[in-house]
Amino acid sequence: MTVEKANRAQFAKTNLLVVGDVMLDRYWFGDSDRISPEAPVPVVQVSKVDERLGGAANVARNVAALGANTTILGVVGDDEAGNRIGELLRQSGVNSQLEIDPKVPTTVKLRVIARQQQLIRLDFEEAPSQTALEQKLARFERALDTVNVLVLSDYGKGALGQVAAMIECARAQNKVILVDPKGEDYEKYRGATVITPNRSELRQVVGRWADEDDLTKRAQELRRSLGIQALLLTRSEEGMSLFTDEGVSHVRAQAREVFDVSGAGDTVIATLAVALAAQWPLDRAMALANRAGGIVVGKLGTATVTSEELQ
Repeated sequence: MTVEKANRAQFAKTNLLVVGDVMLDRYWFGDSDRISPEAPVPVVQVSKVDERLGGAANVARNVAALGANTTILGVVGDDEAGNRIGELLRQSGVNSQLEIDPKVPTTVKLRVIARQQQLIRLDFEEAPSQTALEQKLARFERALDTVNVLVLSDYGKGALGQVAAMIECARAQNKVILVDPKGEDYEKYRGATVITPNRSELRQVVGRWADEDDLTKRAQELRRSLGIQALLLTRSEEGMSLFTDEGVSHVRAQAREVFDVSGAGDTVIATLAVALAAQWPLDRAMALANRAGGIVVGKLGTATVTSEELQ
Protein backbone atom coordinates (compact mmCIF):
# COMPACT_ATOMS: atom_id res chain seq x y z
CA MET A 1 0.00 0.00 0.00
CA THR A 2 1.31 3.47 -0.92
CA VAL A 3 2.12 5.70 2.07
CA GLU A 4 0.90 9.23 1.43
CA LYS A 5 3.49 11.93 2.17
CA ALA A 6 2.98 15.65 2.72
CA ASN A 7 4.22 18.03 0.03
CA ARG A 8 5.17 21.25 1.82
CA ALA A 9 6.03 23.11 -1.41
CA GLN A 10 2.58 22.25 -2.76
CA PHE A 11 0.86 23.08 0.53
CA ALA A 12 2.61 26.48 0.73
CA LYS A 13 0.63 27.60 -2.32
CA THR A 14 -2.74 27.01 -0.63
CA ASN A 15 -4.91 29.52 1.24
CA LEU A 16 -7.37 28.36 3.90
CA LEU A 17 -9.87 30.10 6.18
CA VAL A 18 -10.75 28.53 9.54
CA VAL A 19 -13.88 29.76 11.34
CA GLY A 20 -15.28 28.52 14.63
CA ASP A 21 -15.10 28.33 18.40
CA VAL A 22 -11.73 29.66 19.56
CA MET A 23 -10.48 28.70 23.01
CA LEU A 24 -7.41 28.54 25.21
CA ASP A 25 -6.35 25.21 26.73
CA ARG A 26 -4.52 25.74 30.04
CA TYR A 27 -2.64 22.99 31.85
CA TRP A 28 -1.49 23.27 35.47
CA PHE A 29 1.02 20.54 36.30
CA GLY A 30 2.13 19.71 39.81
CA ASP A 31 2.65 17.11 42.50
CA SER A 32 0.08 15.87 44.96
CA ASP A 33 1.03 13.95 48.09
CA ARG A 34 -1.58 15.04 50.62
CA ILE A 35 -5.31 15.52 51.12
CA SER A 36 -6.72 18.92 52.00
CA PRO A 37 -7.83 19.36 55.64
CA GLU A 38 -10.72 21.52 54.33
CA ALA A 39 -12.32 18.83 52.13
CA PRO A 40 -11.48 15.29 50.92
CA VAL A 41 -9.66 16.50 47.82
CA PRO A 42 -5.98 16.32 46.81
CA VAL A 43 -3.77 19.38 47.24
CA VAL A 44 -1.74 20.09 44.11
CA GLN A 45 1.48 22.07 44.35
CA VAL A 46 1.58 23.67 40.88
CA SER A 47 5.09 23.69 39.40
CA LYS A 48 4.46 24.23 35.68
CA VAL A 49 1.87 26.03 33.55
CA ASP A 50 1.32 25.31 29.85
CA GLU A 51 -1.01 27.17 27.46
CA ARG A 52 -2.11 25.93 24.06
CA LEU A 53 -4.55 26.90 21.35
CA GLY A 54 -7.81 24.96 21.46
CA GLY A 55 -10.88 24.45 19.28
CA ALA A 56 -10.82 26.26 15.94
CA ALA A 57 -7.53 27.92 16.95
CA ASN A 58 -5.91 24.48 17.17
CA VAL A 59 -7.28 23.61 13.73
CA ALA A 60 -5.70 26.79 12.32
CA ARG A 61 -2.41 26.01 14.08
CA ASN A 62 -2.42 22.55 12.48
CA VAL A 63 -3.15 23.98 9.04
CA ALA A 64 -0.23 26.42 9.40
CA ALA A 65 2.09 23.65 10.67
CA LEU A 66 1.67 21.88 7.31
CA GLY A 67 2.91 25.01 5.53
CA ALA A 68 -0.42 26.40 4.28
CA ASN A 69 -1.40 30.08 4.41
CA THR A 70 -3.95 30.26 7.21
CA THR A 71 -6.48 32.86 8.35
CA ILE A 72 -8.72 32.39 11.39
CA LEU A 73 -12.00 34.05 12.32
CA GLY A 74 -13.50 33.69 15.77
CA VAL A 75 -14.58 35.59 18.87
CA VAL A 76 -12.56 36.21 22.04
CA GLY A 77 -13.12 38.39 25.07
CA ASP A 78 -11.33 41.63 25.85
CA ASP A 79 -9.15 39.92 28.43
CA GLU A 80 -5.77 38.33 29.17
CA ALA A 81 -6.79 34.93 27.74
CA GLY A 82 -7.94 36.54 24.48
CA ASN A 83 -4.64 38.41 24.20
CA ARG A 84 -2.76 35.16 24.83
CA ILE A 85 -4.66 33.40 22.02
CA GLY A 86 -3.68 36.24 19.68
CA GLU A 87 -0.02 35.86 20.67
CA LEU A 88 -0.04 32.08 20.20
CA LEU A 89 -1.71 32.39 16.79
CA ARG A 90 0.93 34.87 15.63
CA GLN A 91 3.70 32.59 16.91
CA SER A 92 2.12 29.75 14.91
CA GLY A 93 2.15 31.80 11.70
CA VAL A 94 -1.64 32.22 11.54
CA ASN A 95 -3.25 35.41 10.25
CA SER A 96 -5.53 36.23 13.19
CA GLN A 97 -8.79 38.04 12.39
CA LEU A 98 -10.42 37.57 15.79
CA GLU A 99 -13.44 39.63 16.76
CA ILE A 100 -13.09 41.04 20.30
CA ASP A 101 -16.33 40.86 22.29
CA PRO A 102 -16.15 43.02 25.43
CA LYS A 103 -19.38 41.47 26.75
CA VAL A 104 -18.11 37.92 27.30
CA PRO A 105 -14.92 36.24 28.56
CA THR A 106 -12.65 34.21 26.30
CA THR A 107 -13.43 30.49 26.42
CA VAL A 108 -10.82 28.75 28.59
CA LYS A 109 -10.47 25.08 29.53
CA LEU A 110 -8.24 24.64 32.56
CA ARG A 111 -6.92 21.17 33.38
CA VAL A 112 -5.12 20.33 36.63
CA ILE A 113 -2.72 17.39 36.23
CA ALA A 114 -0.75 15.60 38.93
CA ARG A 115 1.25 12.37 38.66
CA GLN A 116 0.27 12.12 34.98
CA GLN A 117 -3.42 12.10 35.84
CA GLN A 118 -5.97 14.78 35.10
CA LEU A 119 -7.68 15.59 38.40
CA ILE A 120 -10.22 18.15 37.19
CA ARG A 121 -11.15 20.30 34.21
CA LEU A 122 -12.63 23.76 34.72
CA ASP A 123 -14.47 25.43 31.81
CA PHE A 124 -14.95 29.19 31.54
CA GLU A 125 -17.31 30.03 28.69
CA GLU A 126 -20.22 32.15 27.50
CA ALA A 127 -21.83 32.42 24.05
CA PRO A 128 -20.70 35.46 22.02
CA SER A 129 -22.99 38.48 21.79
CA GLN A 130 -25.13 39.01 18.69
CA THR A 131 -23.19 42.17 17.88
CA ALA A 132 -19.87 40.28 17.82
CA LEU A 133 -21.37 37.54 15.62
CA GLU A 134 -22.68 40.07 13.10
CA GLN A 135 -19.28 41.79 12.93
CA LYS A 136 -17.60 38.40 12.48
CA LEU A 137 -19.95 37.57 9.60
CA ALA A 138 -18.97 40.82 7.85
CA ARG A 139 -15.27 39.89 8.31
CA PHE A 140 -16.06 36.42 6.95
CA GLU A 141 -17.52 37.75 3.72
CA ARG A 142 -14.40 39.83 3.12
CA ALA A 143 -11.94 37.05 4.04
CA LEU A 144 -13.63 34.43 1.86
CA ASP A 145 -12.46 36.10 -1.36
CA THR A 146 -8.80 35.27 -0.70
CA VAL A 147 -9.09 31.52 0.08
CA ASN A 148 -9.97 28.32 -1.76
CA VAL A 149 -10.92 26.13 1.21
CA LEU A 150 -13.12 26.92 4.22
CA VAL A 151 -12.96 24.92 7.49
CA LEU A 152 -15.83 25.32 9.97
CA SER A 153 -14.86 24.04 13.43
CA ASP A 154 -18.00 23.69 15.55
CA TYR A 155 -17.48 23.07 19.26
CA GLY A 156 -21.03 24.16 20.15
CA LYS A 157 -19.91 27.34 21.96
CA GLY A 158 -21.90 29.73 19.77
CA ALA A 159 -19.30 31.17 17.36
CA LEU A 160 -20.95 29.37 14.42
CA GLY A 161 -24.45 30.66 15.04
CA GLN A 162 -24.65 31.74 11.38
CA VAL A 163 -23.09 28.58 9.93
CA ALA A 164 -25.88 28.01 7.38
CA ALA A 165 -25.39 31.53 5.97
CA MET A 166 -21.61 30.98 5.83
CA ILE A 167 -22.00 27.74 3.89
CA GLU A 168 -24.45 29.37 1.48
CA CYS A 169 -22.04 32.26 0.90
CA ALA A 170 -19.07 29.91 0.36
CA ARG A 171 -21.04 27.68 -2.01
CA ALA A 172 -21.95 30.71 -4.12
CA GLN A 173 -18.20 31.27 -4.59
CA ASN A 174 -17.49 27.55 -5.31
CA LYS A 175 -15.32 27.09 -2.21
CA VAL A 176 -14.51 23.67 -0.77
CA ILE A 177 -16.23 23.56 2.64
CA LEU A 178 -15.23 21.18 5.45
CA VAL A 179 -17.21 20.94 8.70
CA ASP A 180 -16.26 19.37 12.02
CA PRO A 181 -19.85 19.01 13.32
CA LYS A 182 -21.42 19.16 16.77
CA GLY A 183 -24.88 18.41 18.18
CA GLU A 184 -27.92 16.59 16.81
CA ASP A 185 -28.98 19.05 14.09
CA TYR A 186 -26.90 18.60 10.94
CA GLU A 187 -29.44 20.46 8.79
CA LYS A 188 -27.43 23.66 9.40
CA TYR A 189 -24.48 22.03 7.57
CA ARG A 190 -26.53 21.41 4.40
CA GLY A 191 -24.50 21.90 1.24
CA ALA A 192 -21.03 21.48 2.81
CA THR A 193 -18.46 19.53 0.79
CA VAL A 194 -17.21 17.24 3.59
CA ILE A 195 -18.29 16.64 7.19
CA THR A 196 -16.00 14.79 9.64
CA PRO A 197 -17.94 13.41 12.62
CA ASN A 198 -16.43 10.89 15.04
CA ARG A 199 -18.36 7.79 16.09
CA SER A 200 -20.19 9.32 19.05
CA GLU A 201 -21.08 12.46 17.07
CA LEU A 202 -22.54 10.39 14.22
CA ARG A 203 -24.50 8.16 16.65
CA GLN A 204 -26.14 11.30 18.07
CA VAL A 205 -27.63 11.96 14.66
CA VAL A 206 -28.30 8.57 13.04
CA GLY A 207 -28.58 6.31 16.13
CA ARG A 208 -26.66 3.11 16.88
CA TRP A 209 -25.81 0.88 13.95
CA ALA A 210 -25.98 -2.91 14.13
CA ASP A 211 -23.12 -3.69 11.73
CA GLU A 212 -21.04 -2.21 8.89
CA ASP A 213 -23.87 -2.53 6.35
CA ASP A 214 -26.24 -0.70 8.68
CA LEU A 215 -23.62 2.01 9.29
CA THR A 216 -23.14 2.49 5.55
CA LYS A 217 -26.90 2.74 4.99
CA ARG A 218 -27.36 5.33 7.77
CA ALA A 219 -24.29 7.40 6.86
CA GLN A 220 -25.16 7.49 3.15
CA GLU A 221 -28.78 8.43 3.85
CA LEU A 222 -27.63 11.31 6.06
CA ARG A 223 -25.04 12.48 3.52
CA ARG A 224 -27.47 12.42 0.60
CA SER A 225 -30.27 14.10 2.55
CA LEU A 226 -27.96 17.06 3.32
CA GLY A 227 -26.50 17.37 -0.19
CA ILE A 228 -22.99 16.68 1.13
CA GLN A 229 -20.31 15.29 -1.19
CA ALA A 230 -18.47 13.20 1.40
CA LEU A 231 -18.84 12.07 5.01
CA LEU A 232 -15.55 11.11 6.65
CA LEU A 233 -16.14 9.10 9.83
CA THR A 234 -13.20 9.04 12.24
CA ARG A 235 -13.25 5.76 14.21
CA SER A 236 -10.25 5.86 16.58
CA GLU A 237 -8.69 2.38 16.65
CA GLU A 238 -10.88 1.35 13.68
CA GLY A 239 -9.34 3.96 11.38
CA MET A 240 -11.56 6.01 9.06
CA SER A 241 -14.43 5.42 6.66
CA LEU A 242 -15.22 7.67 3.69
CA PHE A 243 -18.78 7.70 2.34
CA THR A 244 -19.39 9.26 -1.12
CA ASP A 245 -21.58 8.72 -4.18
CA GLU A 246 -18.98 6.17 -5.34
CA GLY A 247 -19.54 4.06 -2.22
CA VAL A 248 -17.54 3.54 0.96
CA SER A 249 -13.78 3.12 1.50
CA HIS A 250 -11.80 2.47 4.67
CA VAL A 251 -8.29 3.09 5.97
CA ARG A 252 -6.93 1.27 8.98
CA ALA A 253 -5.64 3.15 12.02
CA GLN A 254 -1.90 3.70 12.16
CA ALA A 255 -0.50 1.38 14.81
CA ARG A 256 1.27 3.45 17.47
CA GLU A 257 0.96 4.27 21.17
CA VAL A 258 -2.05 6.41 22.11
CA PHE A 259 -1.11 8.97 24.76
CA ASP A 260 -3.75 11.71 24.39
CA VAL A 261 -6.65 11.93 21.92
CA SER A 262 -7.59 15.56 22.69
CA GLY A 263 -7.39 17.64 19.54
CA ALA A 264 -6.91 14.63 17.24
CA GLY A 265 -10.04 15.57 15.27
CA ASP A 266 -8.57 19.06 14.77
CA THR A 267 -5.42 17.58 13.23
CA VAL A 268 -7.45 15.26 10.99
CA ILE A 269 -9.70 17.97 9.52
CA ALA A 270 -6.74 20.37 9.16
CA THR A 271 -4.69 17.81 7.21
CA LEU A 272 -7.66 16.82 5.07
CA ALA A 273 -8.39 20.48 4.29
CA VAL A 274 -4.80 21.31 3.29
CA ALA A 275 -4.58 18.26 1.02
CA LEU A 276 -7.89 19.17 -0.64
CA ALA A 277 -6.70 22.78 -1.04
CA ALA A 278 -3.69 21.32 -2.90
CA GLN A 279 -6.25 19.54 -5.13
CA TRP A 280 -5.52 16.03 -3.89
CA PRO A 281 -8.34 13.51 -4.47
CA LEU A 282 -10.40 12.63 -1.40
CA ASP A 283 -8.98 9.14 -0.92
CA ARG A 284 -5.38 10.43 -0.84
CA ALA A 285 -6.35 13.30 1.46
CA MET A 286 -8.03 10.82 3.83
CA ALA A 287 -4.94 8.58 3.89
CA LEU A 288 -2.70 11.53 4.80
CA ALA A 289 -5.16 12.75 7.46
CA ASN A 290 -5.23 9.23 8.92
CA ARG A 291 -1.43 9.24 9.20
CA ALA A 292 -1.48 12.66 10.89
CA GLY A 293 -4.12 11.53 13.38
CA GLY A 294 -2.04 8.48 14.25
CA ILE A 295 0.97 10.69 15.01
CA VAL A 296 -0.79 13.39 17.05
CA VAL A 297 -2.40 10.97 19.54
CA GLY A 298 1.15 10.12 20.68
CA LYS A 299 1.60 13.70 21.94
CA LEU A 300 0.33 15.42 25.10
CA GLY A 301 -2.66 17.73 24.75
CA THR A 302 -3.61 19.68 21.66
CA ALA A 303 -0.62 19.39 19.32
CA THR A 304 0.35 19.65 15.66
CA VAL A 305 1.84 17.44 12.98
CA THR A 306 4.25 19.04 10.51
CA SER A 307 4.87 18.22 6.86
CA GLU A 308 8.29 16.87 7.91
CA GLU A 309 6.63 14.31 10.20
CA LEU A 310 4.49 13.16 7.29
CA GLN A 311 7.40 12.05 5.10
